[in-house]
Amino acid sequence: MAEKKWHIRRNDFNGAEHISRGRDRHFMALALEQARMAYAVEEVPVGAVAVAARRIVGTGWNRKESTADPTAHAEMFALREAAAKLGQWRLSDVTLYVTLEPCIMCAGAMIQSRLARLVFGTPDRKGGACGSEYHILQDWRLNHRVNVTGGVLQNEAAGLLREFFATRRSRGIEPSGGLKDAATLPK
Repeated sequence: MAEKKWHIRRNDFNGAEHISRGRDRHFMALALEQARMAYAVEEVPVGAVAVAARRIVGTGWNRKESTADPTAHAEMFALREAAAKLGQWRLSDVTLYVTLEPCIMCAGAMIQSRLARLVFGTPDRKGGACGSEYHILQDWRLNHRVNVTGGVLQNEAAGLLREFFATRRSRGIEPSGGLKDAATLPK
């Protein structure tokens, strides 16, 4: 089967993109630190960092299992914290860095918050809503569109997720819902 074509802006890291590339890699590395915090408490390791004017205004990591809250995604925590710190719900000057391509719920929150830009690490070929399976952030029928860059530190982000699911399987713990396993992640 041929690989699915993405309808998102790919960073080619040439020319003017060089500066953006370094900044994107820096903040994605910080999002990976958030993902490791989730891993440490046996949550699916997804992390997020919200940035405005080159400073962090929000962070988050998955807490669905520990809070028994289906909306406790890394992106939601980072968006809420950013809105609180900035004192407004419109996040039109914010870039959100997330280690895994966001789901439909989180993409909807990005539209509602008027997020300027999303940068994600690895695509989610099972439920990604930002270019892999769905294109929520670029849907012309909605009142806002978000600029999307995918694949930043993709190998590191995918590797952390693969390791997490492999460890769970080796301990006899079957994943429940969502990603199910690392088979949906790019190699």
